[in-house]
Amino acid sequence: MDKALEILKRYWGYDSFRSIQPDVINAIMSGHDTLALMPTGGGKSITFQVPAMLMDGITIVVTPLISLMKDQVDALRRRGIMAQAVHSGMSASEIDRVLDNCVYGDYKLLYLAPERLDTDIFKARFQKMNVSMIVVDEAHCISQWGYDFRPAYLKIERLRQWAPDAPILALTATATEQVCDDIMQCLRFGNNAIKLSMSFARPNISYVVRQSDDKDGEMFRILTAVKGSAIVYCRKRKECEDVAARLNEYGITAQFYHGGLDYRLRGAHQEAWLNGQVRVMAATNAFGMGIDKPDVRVVIHYQMADSLEAYYQEAGRAGRDGRRSYAVLLRGAADKQAADKRIAAEFPPIETIKDIYEQVHNYFGIATGDGRMTTRQFDIFDFCKRFNRYSMTVISSLRILQLAGYLILTEELDNPTRIMFTVSREDLYNVQITNAELESLIRILLRLYTGIFSSLVPINEEFIAHVSGYTAAFVSEALLRLSRLRVIRYIPRNRSPLLTLCEERLPRSNIHIPHLIYHGRMQQMVARLNAMTEYTDRSDRCRSVMLQSYFGEKEPQECGCCDVCLARRKNNSANQAIENRIIELARQGLYDPQQIVAQVNGNKEIITGILQRMTEQGRLYTDKNGIVTTDK
Repeated sequence: MDKALEILKRYWGYDSFRSIQPDVINAIMSGHDTLALMPTGGGKSITFQVPAMLMDGITIVVTPLISLMKDQVDALRRRGIMAQAVHSGMSASEIDRVLDNCVYGDYKLLYLAPERLDTDIFKARFQKMNVSMIVVDEAHCISQWGYDFRPAYLKIERLRQWAPDAPILALTATATEQVCDDIMQCLRFGNNAIKLSMSFARPNISYVVRQSDDKDGEMFRILTAVKGSAIVYCRKRKECEDVAARLNEYGITAQFYHGGLDYRLRGAHQEAWLNGQVRVMAATNAFGMGIDKPDVRVVIHYQMADSLEAYYQEAGRAGRDGRRSYAVLLRGAADKQAADKRIAAEFPPIETIKDIYEQVHNYFGIATGDGRMTTRQFDIFDFCKRFNRYSMTVISSLRILQLAGYLILTEELDNPTRIMFTVSREDLYNVQITNAELESLIRILLRLYTGIFSSLVPINEEFIAHVSGYTAAFVSEALLRLSRLRVIRYIPRNRSPLLTLCEERLPRSNIHIPHLIYHGRMQQMVARLNAMTEYTDRSDRCRSVMLQSYFGEKEPQECGCCDVCLARRKNNSANQAIENRIIELARQGLYDPQQIVAQVNGNKEIITGILQRMTEQGRLYTDKNGIVTTDK
């Protein structure tokens, strides 16, 4: 640990580790496969970045988000630590160069998405690397019982086959006992495996549930009362934009963030929030993982989350600096009904799933007995239009078919708009002076993008609009005009996933969806939503205790600062005042029970109950004349 502390001080500037960080580092340095449960803000990255610097060879870090790996790699490089990343946004030649550097260079960490494990180029290079450790971030994604299961994570176990001597460190912020067992089994943990866990208590966070159908009113009141940076989580992309717009109208600066935005615009919005230029980020659950902003004072959930796992992780982005912060969930009358609809949407009828299986093959023109390992771009919107399907039904059906082994649907690929000027600079100048509307846009293109005369260059209409002040629609129309004038070669943006058919097309009667994949997962989702509903509906148990108990903490401690604890404290104070007044009257020996109740201010049913309890406890007595006294 002396060497680990020296590394920590040299590169991070800290004098000591926190909580279970030294235990995790000791376990992995001793060669133990290790599962570490560390809630948001617990300092997970330190637990593998420090030992990576101490161990010979390179540490492989599997993580699901490109933005997260980019942020971590950039932060490590700023500290002088050699790190690289491989992701889908890179060209084949860039990936080849990075992997070669990891084989022959002096790199200490390589970040990559789980989808990269399935490529021949990675397998060939990996087996030449001196791998010191394998890290699986967001490890709950590997479990079919985890709240965010991702089939691509199942490929990680191949790393154990290719590097059997490298210890595995699995990290997650939230996992039940069942999910923990599944993680260790899926990653083939050895017999000497170690499980370490921080407490799930966050004593500086006040958990609050507000029962109201006036969610905007509640949100405005909260943000007015609680100063500082905030996040508002919404379920739908459009809702994020609408909430941000209403906040700005109300005078609270806000931006929005969701997966439908181009990465440049997402980055611009994120930077504005991180730098304090806007106070509130209205976002889907795509926002937050890897965001290192310690002074978030309040996280508001505009709707009920799908699970306590998701809620705890998102709420935990508040108060990472240890100061008092608030996690507020807004619960409306329609939320439970909406949750029930999500279950139905996630699990379409089996016959519907079989219909979509057949329609996918028809869409690609594949006959029964053909199509094995066929890979095609899949335009889901075109498919839905052609077969008159609701997109959520199609996505959910494909997900279940993927779990059953019939196909593989990759994450959505964003093929950005690409352009190249096809005229000389002199001819372009003539276009500028004769087309005033296009002149400004051409200048911006020349300023933002290099190499635009020699090759097709990826551009982003939304980012150009953000920089120029135009609308994205105007930019797209102007690019189309330049294309028609033969000034540019123009390939519009295309967003579509890849769909691979794993087996030849089967007759409908041979399509089988296993009970565990369909009914088992449905029951698990129902159980999660029921736990989430119980959390929002109960007003008699500390919310922190409910969260700690859900995650298996043996001796949960009350927080004293959630809405339930504060209400109980307030009631206890009021009840104590009632008891004091009853004793005062009883000592006078003049009143019967009805007279005492009449002379004490407050709810008469509560006062009657307190009087009865005090009598049962032997603190009050009634004499032969029916008078209440303090003496026997």
